[in-house]
Amino acid sequence: MNKLSLSDVQLRDKKVLIRVDFNVPLDKESKVSDDTRIRASLPTIKYCLEQGAVKVILVSHLGRPDGQVVEKYRLTPVAAKLAALLGEPVKKLDDCIGDKVKADIIQAKEKVILLENLRFYKEEESNDKGFAQKLASLGDIFINDAFGTAHRAHASTEGVTHFLKSAAGFLLVKEIEYLGQVVENPKKPLILILGGAKVSDKILLIESMLKKADEIIIGGGMCYTFLKALDKNIGNSKLEKDRVETAKGILEKAKKANVRIHLPVDNVVVDKIEGFTKIETVGEDIPDGLIGVDIGLKTIESFCQTLKRAKTIVWNGPLGIFEIDTFSKGSYKVAEFVAKLSAVKIIGGGDTAAMVAKFKLEDKMTHISTGGGASLEYLEGKALPGIAALTNKE
Repeated sequence: MNKLSLSDVQLRDKKVLIRVDFNVPLDKESKVSDDTRIRASLPTIKYCLEQGAVKVILVSHLGRPDGQVVEKYRLTPVAAKLAALLGEPVKKLDDCIGDKVKADIIQAKEKVILLENLRFYKEEESNDKGFAQKLASLGDIFINDAFGTAHRAHASTEGVTHFLKSAAGFLLVKEIEYLGQVVENPKKPLILILGGAKVSDKILLIESMLKKADEIIIGGGMCYTFLKALDKNIGNSKLEKDRVETAKGILEKAKKANVRIHLPVDNVVVDKIEGFTKIETVGEDIPDGLIGVDIGLKTIESFCQTLKRAKTIVWNGPLGIFEIDTFSKGSYKVAEFVAKLSAVKIIGGGDTAAMVAKFKLEDKMTHISTGGGASLEYLEGKALPGIAALTNKE
């Protein structure tokens, strides 16, 4: 990567403005229920303090307040969790721009300061130049450590770089290192596991990976559109009718590219997802009125046998409705098998990361991306604005 990284820049006596991704889930008591993204930011924050930064100013969004101040999206509980994890007091401010914020930063006894939710201002998402300049005026140097938002050209990811020297934080560098390895020079065979609800979310990724992957495993809700494309009966399972022809086209392209696509050979089905009264395992054809919710035992075995061959595995999307324990066996069994392999194992953010966390297999994976949409776009070969905007190495 020909961009400045944290270790390339002088931080002593500097006010360091860091874009972090603290868009974390909160429980009913407004406490952080999953601190993965906060923990992922700690190496960058600690390094800045160790290198003598006079202030570490953190900016993030939380939820979708759509340019309004929404009390439930305040970052106050995040500041409390960060302080506990960091072992260092954190000053939380109630705004993110303006003279009062500047004065509070200067007067703060604490070295680590978390500003209020950026998306309380509509100018953040519209990448307003004036808003970006006000943010930039708070620091002497800008560090982007928020891979989860790097695919968005927002004021706090792209806009600020026009006013400050800008470098990648340790998390951003790590993401680029592992995902870049897949894009540029993966250890072969490379096997892609795809799941999740929609084919439409993964079309560009599949088409891009047909040039790199050796085999592709497809499960989750999206597999039923592919099974439909093969004229299988899918009952009342998830179907994107307008993507059946697309799925047919992908299967044809894969054949021409000599990339084998693996689909379920048996399916766990129910009469209804909520409060089901009937659950059974059927073959490739799902009877009318029933809904596919997970892969069956034969498919688990088949997928695992395929994965034995892999030197690199990229996984994006669960293989069933993993949030419901009864429908999580396929995802769990395959994840457990992948965890034992010596291959490079990259988990593509979002629901896939949540799935691995639920199964307590995080430490068995090579890399778990903190950005669902960002990791998808990076693997598709797209330039991410938040990375492209950083200062080039001389």
